[in-house]
Parts: sequence; C-alpha cells; structure tokens
Amino acid sequence: MQQTTDTILMIRPVNFRMNEETAVNNYFQEDLDIKNAEINRKALEEFDEFVEKLRTVGINVIVESDDKLMDTPDSIFPNNWVSFHGNGDVAIYPMFAKNRRKERRDEVFIRLENEGFKIENIIDYTSAEDEGIFLEGTGSLLLDRVNSKAYCALSPRADEDLFIEFCEDFEYTPIIFTANQTVEGKRLAIYHTNVMMCLAENFAVICLDTIDDQKERKNVVKNLKQDGKEIISITEVQMHQFAGNMLQLRGEKNQRYLIMSNSAHNSLTPQQIKAIEKHCSILSSSLKTIETCGGGSARCMMAEVFLPKN
Repeated sequence: MQQTTDTILMIRPVNFRMNEETAVNNYFQEDLDIKNAEINRKALEEFDEFVEKLRTVGINVIVESDDKLMDTPDSIFPNNWVSFHGNGDVAIYPMFAKNRRKERRDEVFIRLENEGFKIENIIDYTSAEDEGIFLEGTGSLLLDRVNSKAYCALSPRADEDLFIEFCEDFEYTPIIFTANQTVEGKRLAIYHTNVMMCLAENFAVICLDTIDDQKERKNVVKNLKQDGKEIISITEVQMHQFAGNMLQLRGEKNQRYLIMSNSAHNSLTPQQIKAIEKHCSILSSSLKTIETCGGGSARCMMAEVFLPKN
C-alpha cells in the first residue's frame, strides 16, 4: 500500500460562492464584497490554473464538471464526500451542510470506471445524517495508509463513534484528539483535521498548538515518531494561511510533490521550506478566492484516487 497517488479527482465549479450553511462552524470562511457570479469566475480561473500546474508535472487530474442544477457552492471540495481505496472500496460520507449532500453524484463513479478504474464495493455512511452525525471524508480523517492509522480531530463534522466504525470497516487504528482555534477569545473546534495537519510519506506538517490537551498532543507526536515521520510544526497564524492544508502526490518519474496554495507557501519560514524540500518538491498555486469564500484550500480540492486499474 502506498501513501501517495499520482491520480486525483477534481470538480470544476459552476456555482462557487460563500456557503452560508457551512459558515456557522468553518471559521476560515470570509465574505467577499463582490457578486457571486464574479466570485465563481475568479474561482474558475484559480481552478483551471491549478489543474494546469498539476498536469504539467505529470499528475493525472480527472476533472468532472459540477452540475448547475444542483446549486452546490462547495462542490469544489470533493474530498469531503468520497474516498477511493486501493482494494477497490469507495466510502461515501455524511455531510454537515444540507446543500453539500447534493454533491454526491453517481456520474463521478461512472467517470472513474470509464477512465479504467475498478470499483468493487461502495460503503455508504450517509444514513448517519438522519441522526445528525457527520464524518466528512478525508477532511475529517487523515489516513496513514502504510501504517494503517487514521488521525481525526473531533468536531461537529467528525463524530467519534462513526470514525471508530470507519476504522473498523477499513482496518485502521484510530488516533483521536480535539484541535481548537481561537475565535473571538474562545477556543472552538477546528472544523476539519486536514486544515491543521498534513500527512506525507516521511513527514507530517502539523499545528500542534491547536491540540490543547497535553496527553492527546503527546499521543499524536508519539504515533508520528513511531512511524518515522519528521514533524514539521506550524503556528496557528500559518494554519490560517492554510499551511496545514497540503497534500503529497506523485508526478512523472515518481517525483514527489507537496501541493499547497500560494498563501500557505508564502507563510512558511525558510527552515520549514528546507525541511519539506528534504523530502519532496513544493508546488503551489494561487487559490485566494477559493480560500476566502470556501474556507478550504489545495488539499480540500483534491480527492485522491487509489482504486485499482482494470
């Protein structure tokens, strides 16, 4: 089992804007004082430029267009509703925002099969929505595929029992903690694990300052070190520039890249960049509109495809 893939699924937006339903607990979102059509146009420009950069280094990007009729402002972040696994399993996840549930589309699976990928089983957790229980894909859970460990920061969008159920189904050891950020003087749960932590083959970029409980923090560090990962710590300020929202991918000739936004890249210190570049190259792209209105960045836009080929 490999930690990185060379293939990702991305959804090209048609109605991207600030999603009022997710803003209640995604404190990374901000309102832009421009019309929604203009926001979508800017997001499309950023999206297309990002895809172009990824393809230039040999990453296989499967782009599926969003469906205009669905009115899904966050469809640009597919990693929250689906994950694709090496044994042919696909997991479909329960989503906090009602208008995000329409992002789950069978056309995506048909497209992947047309691209030569094999889907064996679909494991569907979405009935949990009826009980107000959520687990938002690889936004909520970070998978160490090689060491069979899954990291999860609990939040209104990441339920502990459902996370444990996922770990039992997919044979991962659960590593559970709470990660907080300061919002108007209060410590509140960070909405997704993947904004405070990135797991690569030989290193992890993580904002340890968000894990207020010392015991939980020690446990996360212990597990990362146990598995030989170099820990690259970022600050909460850097996390707000999306420095935790990164993903390692493979390009041509198996070259490794850590994918991030320009704002994440610009927030890093020379020492942090040096630590990352010991392991892989950095590829960054401007995602300003998407980050500001969507409250998500590069990592959230990419659903990794680990499915076997036919």
